[in-house]
Amino acid sequence: MVLSPGRVQAAVHQALTEPAGERDVTELTIPAVAERAGVNPTTIYRRWGTLQALLAEVAVLHGSDVPPSSSGDPRTDLEAYAVRTLADLTRPGGIAFFRAEVSSGIDERRSGLRECLQRATAGLDTALEASRGRGETPPPPERLLDRIVAPLYFRVAFSVPDTDEAYARALVADLFSGTWQQAVELR
Repeated sequence: MVLSPGRVQAAVHQALTEPAGERDVTELTIPAVAERAGVNPTTIYRRWGTLQALLAEVAVLHGSDVPPSSSGDPRTDLEAYAVRTLADLTRPGGIAFFRAEVSSGIDERRSGLRECLQRATAGLDTALEASRGRGETPPPPERLLDRIVAPLYFRVAFSVPDTDEAYARALVADLFSGTWQQAVELR
């Protein structure tokens, strides 16, 4: 039976995401994914080229695809962003896809890191633009990466206990305790 391109993609994505929740994605191979998907490994090599390219596509397609709309309150928007980021990272295979992206070859790593950073900051862009549109001065993007994104990725990657929605919201609360405003004034 010959599968349509859409069915091949769906079968391969499913074959990749199911074991991703069971074990480290970096242990997967194209032949193993192909066998599980019921396709020939050459089909995967021809369409995606490398496991890292396939992982990147799956990460993009299976993450939260639409950034949340602005609520009108920067703190609420950033809390929603932090909670959404945590949900993406803790979904089956979420952090495993990130690990695979950043552990690839140096040329692929540069591209993968840029794509990963773009995905990680997509919701931030929405919140920051909405805040600026209201005449507010939101925290600088670098500060948000340092204070929200990095701690979430670190804690999920290393399975630090109590990395939950309350923790994600607390990261945002720390930003609004006045420290980020002082940093903006010093620049």
